[in-house]
Amino acid sequence: MDVTARHAKAGDLPIVVALAEAAINELAPNRGGSIWSRHESRQEPLGPTFEEQLTDDVALVAVGSIDDTVVGYAGGRLVGLHDGSVMTALTDIYVLPGARGIGVGECLMEWVLEWSRDAGSVGVDSLALPGDRHTKNFFETFGLVARAITVHRSLG
Repeated sequence: MDVTARHAKAGDLPIVVALAEAAINELAPNRGGSIWSRHESRQEPLGPTFEEQLTDDVALVAVGSIDDTVVGYAGGRLVGLHDGSVMTALTDIYVLPGARGIGVGECLMEWVLEWSRDAGSVGVDSLALPGDRHTKNFFETFGLVARAITVHRSLG
């Protein structure tokens, strides 16, 4: 079994969009997911957001594969900081449930970290929903730790 990650190509967009839809559908019902899906997640239509990122020098879209079958993706972009440096905002990382535990997510994360280093990024930020220990633990294995906590009160 060959697990790889690479920069996404235009031909990968249909599967990347389908994976993003699966990610949003999986996370939206979770604690914090209702607001996340309306605020931080990608919004419909998803395709144009990925198309734009594929041609943007400060954006990334990667796919993770098992034996050349795409089963995961990552997306994000460089964001400017007040001191003129840049940081990677990792907005997406998702692997299909049946392909988890094999190393696809790890391969994608290593790709993102290498891309970020090559781009001169001073760090990587991402988001884990409250109570999502699996995602939190995954990020911690790569040295990502909480640097802020977002709090929310529903008024509805």
